[in-house]
Amino acid sequence: MSNAPPSKDDKPFVAQHSVPTGVTATRWWWVRHAPVRSDGGNIYGQIDIDCDCSDKVVFDAVGRVLPRHAVWYASQLKRTHMTADAIFAAGFPRPPLITHDADLNEQHLGDWQGTNRAAFFANLPINLDTFWFAPIDQRAPNGESFIDLYERTKRAIARITAAHPGGDIVAVAHGGTIKAAIGVALRDQPERGLAFTIDNCSITRLDHMVSSDGQEGWRIPMINQQPWIADPSHAAMHQPAGPEVATSTTKLA
Repeated sequence: MSNAPPSKDDKPFVAQHSVPTGVTATRWWWVRHAPVRSDGGNIYGQIDIDCDCSDKVVFDAVGRVLPRHAVWYASQLKRTHMTADAIFAAGFPRPPLITHDADLNEQHLGDWQGTNRAAFFANLPINLDTFWFAPIDQRAPNGESFIDLYERTKRAIARITAAHPGGDIVAVAHGGTIKAAIGVALRDQPERGLAFTIDNCSITRLDHMVSSDGQEGWRIPMINQQPWIADPSHAAMHQPAGPEVATSTTKLA
């Protein structure tokens, strides 16, 4: 048996899961954007900031998992556009269209944006029920609550799923948006979605299932999948998506 690595011409890996007769499965492939290096340790939320797409091994690995004939969506923030472009530059076939959808944007953190992340969380009481910037129903001053983000993400999922029933949907988005999508898949439990870690460039797969008699549900094949993780030299792709604060130069705030 050859130990040679697979070539770019090999058939891409796609996780296969059986679908019962009479059921339509629409597969969502969520990808979090690449890490932000230029935030100065500050909370950025919807600030339109660049991301680091220099690690080609990571984007090649991500592209090997994603389906080839999916429709593509991204938020309206350029770090998701840059991440998608890096996947294509690594060899994944560029789709004819990528729809930029504002409902997939990160939570707008209002006046908290631009605040030092470590100082912000140092002044908050420990709250293990949220793993986030604030309780889910607390709005940032001049911004959104996590519930606001959740509701628009839920709306986007319903709208896009209805437009592409039975298809594959790749959505390049944000840590908060993907946590919200997990809450939707957990049958409308937004607070449960916040318990999951979503690393930069990771893949989360959520399958919407609907039967011919109108039953609806979700299947969750994978969350926070990192196909490059076997190689420790790429560990710097981790960046917090919430209250976690950097403690070294390889784990960025």
